[in-house]
Amino acid sequence: MQAARNKDAREAKHGSIEEKREETARLEAEHAQAEASLDELQAQLALLRQTREGLQQEAAQVTAELAGLEERRRGAEAAFQRIDRLHADLERRVLAIDQQRVSAEAEREQRINESTALASRQKELAEVRAEALALAHTLVEQSQALRQQLSSIEAQLKTARAALDKLRDDRASNSNLVAKLRADLEHLEATCLAEVNVEAQVLREDAQIERIADELLIAEEETCRTLRQKIEQMGPVNMMALDEYKETAERHGFLEAQRKDLIESIENTQETIKEIDQISRTKFDEAFARINENFALVFSRLFQGGQAFLRLTDAENQAESGLEIVASPPGKKLQNVLLLSGGEKALTALALLVGIFQFQPSPFCVLDEVDAPLDETNVGRLADLLHSLSKETQFLLVTHSKRMMQSADMIYGVTMQEPGVSKVVSVRLGGQERQRATA
Repeated sequence: MQAARNKDAREAKHGSIEEKREETARLEAEHAQAEASLDELQAQLALLRQTREGLQQEAAQVTAELAGLEERRRGAEAAFQRIDRLHADLERRVLAIDQQRVSAEAEREQRINESTALASRQKELAEVRAEALALAHTLVEQSQALRQQLSSIEAQLKTARAALDKLRDDRASNSNLVAKLRADLEHLEATCLAEVNVEAQVLREDAQIERIADELLIAEEETCRTLRQKIEQMGPVNMMALDEYKETAERHGFLEAQRKDLIESIENTQETIKEIDQISRTKFDEAFARINENFALVFSRLFQGGQAFLRLTDAENQAESGLEIVASPPGKKLQNVLLLSGGEKALTALALLVGIFQFQPSPFCVLDEVDAPLDETNVGRLADLLHSLSKETQFLLVTHSKRMMQSADMIYGVTMQEPGVSKVVSVRLGGQERQRATA
């Protein structure tokens, strides 16, 4: 019994051991599987760690790039703000320049109009003077002709009046004589009828009666016929002669008044022309003296010495005289500007232009490659001269000289980053402004 129990117990233990072994094998299998899973998970973990490290590196790189972009963004914002300020400044300067340009154009237009008006006025006055002289000459000739005609008419009128008076006297005398003869004839007829008791007609028809004083009667009759013919030849008396004389006298007075007015107009025109010539000559002398002085000073400054001046080719006739430029750079004698070298000619011409510009400066000036024929030293002198003039005038220069670019306050350039696409680039050189402000 005990043995059976022990056998049963042993079998139960063997069964338990088998179960333990199976469980152990199962657990080992599970352990092995778990280790395999652990190895796989470790591998995945290592891979994830590598991925994490790569992602961390990428994140660090992205963070750095982001920081760089942020820095570039802040720089771009600052540049944009600076460009905005520059743009606003440029707009203000462009507006000011436009206003100055409009004012300068208006003033230039006014000066041109004034010059045109003066030229037109002078031309009109010259034409009026010529017309007035021609009209005065014509009026003088007409006046002389009218005087001669009036003298002739007065002489003829005087002669006609004398003849008319004589004819009237003769006519009155003849009328009196005819009346007297008729009265005598009637008296004779009445006497003949009263004394002889015969009618006068019967006595006239009687051929035996001798005629008395026939010659005297014929002479009187001939005289009467002659006087009648003269009166008929003279024609009717012109009763409008006095009115025509008055009208002619009034016309003569009117023409004399017109002649005096024309003479006064000619004298006034001549005085005006003399005044204009005097004012023009005075202004020319003043401008010539000022420009000559400015030219000498600018020439000495650009050449660091020497002398130059302008002179008239015909001082006696300024209206038709030309100008001659006489220059003497340091170390050379006075000579005509045509005998100088190319650079000296260019620098002398610039000195003359600046001298003229100083006489009547403008708020804005454009210079197109004026420094092309100059060397570096002369370009520097020209730049210093322009800087001294830039306090009152704004200069815009087109140049390829580096020395002139260095002295500028603002540089505008045109680049072509892509073929066919131009872009304007501007650079503000504030150091030059500060240097000039300090100076």
